Amino acid sequence: MTTYTAAAAPKPDWDPSSSSDEESPPSSSLMFDKERHVAFLEMMYHMLPHHYQSQEINHLTLAYFVISGLDILGSLDRVDKDAVAAWVLSFQSNPGDKAELNSGQFYGFCGSRSSQFSSDNDGILIHNHSHLASTYCALSILKTVGYNLSIIDSKLISMSIRNLQQPDGSFLPIHIGAETDLRFIYCAAAICFMLEDWSGMDREKTKEYIFKCQSYDGGFGMIPGSESHGGGTYCAVASLSLMGFIEDDVLSKSAASSIIDIPLLLEWCLQRQAADGGFQGRANKPSDTCYAFWVGAVLRILGGSKLIDGTALRRFLLTCQSEYGGFSKFPNQLPDLYHSYYGYTALSLLEEPDLNALSAELGITGKDATNDFENVGYIDDAREMMEKYVIGEVDITTVPTKPLYVAPGLGGTNPEDGKPGFLIKILQVLVPLLILGLALAVRTYTKKE
Repeated sequence: MTTYTAAAAPKPDWDPSSSSDEESPPSSSLMFDKERHVAFLEMMYHMLPHHYQSQEINHLTLAYFVISGLDILGSLDRVDKDAVAAWVLSFQSNPGDKAELNSGQFYGFCGSRSSQFSSDNDGILIHNHSHLASTYCALSILKTVGYNLSIIDSKLISMSIRNLQQPDGSFLPIHIGAETDLRFIYCAAAICFMLEDWSGMDREKTKEYIFKCQSYDGGFGMIPGSESHGGGTYCAVASLSLMGFIEDDVLSKSAASSIIDIPLLLEWCLQRQAADGGFQGRANKPSDTCYAFWVGAVLRILGGSKLIDGTALRRFLLTCQSEYGGFSKFPNQLPDLYHSYYGYTALSLLEEPDLNALSAELGITGKDATNDFENVGYIDDAREMMEKYVIGEVDITTVPTKPLYVAPGLGGTNPEDGKPGFLIKILQVLVPLLILGLALAVRTYTKKE
């Protein structure tokens, strides 16, 4: 197995000899300002900025980022838990009578008021826009604020969630039809896990669909045959864990023709840590705050989190920390709720002081659903592969102030390699001219004939 060594980080795109009026280099003593992040989320709790108007359809999801984020920061006392629970429960859809359970609809939670319609005079729900992602967020919020999920009619959700499962094992997010991919398999698995009721899911079919999504390089695409992606890989591995296949060591003993390749998966995940310390979602992409969770959580579930360079990852995350609180996607950008939340989850996985522990499978605080890697399977092969990895340290003075990723081994793409880069630019101009000249010559020769 080839040893993977973290490539040397590219030189920063700021000049240390520049005047004091220009942008200064990143601090070598970056600190996580917890109280500023709490203030950021508390502001979002009371009033979302107008920039989120276009996300009204995802109101429950935004609330999930705020409430669960405050919980990770140990500041859930800043919100009225009872009021939050009552607000979330108001988004639940219910059938007019039991006969409607066989209508093919899904009775979960709507994502916002704009997707929630009142019943007619007979109490029958005319338009039901319950969504798997909204239901996952709703249950996560309720669990976070301490609401007893056993009070919810779990049978209603479980019996109707089966209406969304397709013959190939995948799930629609909503009964009126939409795309199917690993995101909604994860939502369905997390819902069943939190409700402790798997009667609405054929786990064997779902497992086989997930296996088909593993790519040749070890990662998982969102659908079979697609490019490996950090988010898709998380959805695949977390779903298998929640369904009990990883915990019970089923994968290493299964006689199925397509078995998940855990050593190759670990290799793909470890290769996603870039030279600046952050994680990328796909090969040859810049580091992005959210993938510190999506990929980092996969490694936690598999027991390989000790193999990453945690110090370098923390440094990258803190370069994305906003002075206003929250995290941005890349350094030197404004923060948003999505990347802020996954910045907090990533730091929790890194065991940042004063943050509550995270369940890597559920994405909220709590105990992990699985044990460590010793119970996963492929133990000897994976350990042997994992021990060969060498993750280099990244000096903070070399972290760029803007997102920059240089893939190791790709000559001519490195900004430090002036000559190869210049040669490629010349070829990019000359090659089309050469092709055009040949085409004209062939045309002239053909006319003469």
